[in-house]
Amino acid sequence: MAIWLFTFIVLFLVIGMPIAFGLGLAVAMTILINGKIPMTMVFQQFYQGVDSFTLIALPLFILAGNLIAQAKIIDDILVLCNVLVGKIRGGLANANIVGSMFFAGISGSAVAETAAIGGALIPAMVKNGYDPDFSVAVTASASVIGPIIPPSIGMVLYGSIMPVSVAALFAGGLVPGIMLGIGLMMVATFISYKRKYPVITEKYGVKGTIKALVKTFPALLMPIIILGGILGGVFTPTEAAAVANIYALLIGFFYYRSLDLKGVISCIKSSMVLAGAVLTIVAITYPLGWLVAMGQVPQHLVEIITSITSNKYLVLFFINIFLLFLGCIMDANANLLIFAPILAPLALQLGIDPVHFGVIFVLNIIIGLATPPFGVCLFVASGIGKIPIERAMKAIIPFVLVEICVLFLVTYFPALILTFPKLMGLIK
Repeated sequence: MAIWLFTFIVLFLVIGMPIAFGLGLAVAMTILINGKIPMTMVFQQFYQGVDSFTLIALPLFILAGNLIAQAKIIDDILVLCNVLVGKIRGGLANANIVGSMFFAGISGSAVAETAAIGGALIPAMVKNGYDPDFSVAVTASASVIGPIIPPSIGMVLYGSIMPVSVAALFAGGLVPGIMLGIGLMMVATFISYKRKYPVITEKYGVKGTIKALVKTFPALLMPIIILGGILGGVFTPTEAAAVANIYALLIGFFYYRSLDLKGVISCIKSSMVLAGAVLTIVAITYPLGWLVAMGQVPQHLVEIITSITSNKYLVLFFINIFLLFLGCIMDANANLLIFAPILAPLALQLGIDPVHFGVIFVLNIIIGLATPPFGVCLFVASGIGKIPIERAMKAIIPFVLVEICVLFLVTYFPALILTFPKLMGLIK
């Protein structure tokens, strides 16, 4: 049964069928061939897939990110980033990366981050003398930080299908997210010195810095409210997503005064479309996971791998390579929903902490958003920069290599992920 199931999945994905329909049809055809499983089980599992309080956070965080982008709050955040890092060689490139780190604490979506920050900064970087391919590469690689610094849509998905605390995953993503930002800034600064990219000459001074901080303070307060509330036990991630929307509406309408009813309706529509697509995939992966469990695929995989080696570090190495490869050819959410239920039991049996593995898994699949040939963020950024995707692929290589180095560092030094969750009392 498992052989039929994966044969159909590969076939439908190769011919270009939409992921949700391909997975659903693979499940249906496998059950029909098996002939012993009632089709009603598919519908029961499909319903259970989205019957989750945690999953309500997903459309709400998507909406919050869209509201922030619609309110043009990101423009003020980028001004603050220029104040903080603009004096470094390649100041706009570094402001791009720091802006992504700030926006990551609001949105949790890499694609939204690429569109919001890329739309503002890629044309500005090109105008100020940066090569278009470099501008695109910086934006696409920095947007990967979005789903690892909490709130993270990928972590919400992982926590909804695996028995892992979403709050613990959020806390575990803080250090890797900061490491990604610092690593990307080092590469951007090195290339900027090599190519003699400009330094921002505008002088802000103490008064200008304080003014920028005051103006952006309400926007910067949003991730503090979200993370502080979740990690402090004030509210759940789902409730935090609702609070984020209320806060975004308040500051958008009354502080920045850049939101109107038409803009809010547009955000709701676009959020519904994106959330509907993701949740459809989530729903269909439940009967898929149920069939995988019935076929005892995780158990067989554990037996095969442990017969070769029981060294958990070696197993983690091969899992990383496998997921990085999948990230080059498959959608990130599909990778998570299909392979997390298969690989997580293996990690658990080898004694790997579930929060540690969860953060590694999410980091793996989000790197795929920027890797050729199918990195979604790479396509979005190259579209904004109006350059061929081939040029963008070449330019992003040094940035992706840094992200892979961070991945392996947090893989083999678990304390980088687990320290914060332990300090917060979220794990023992």
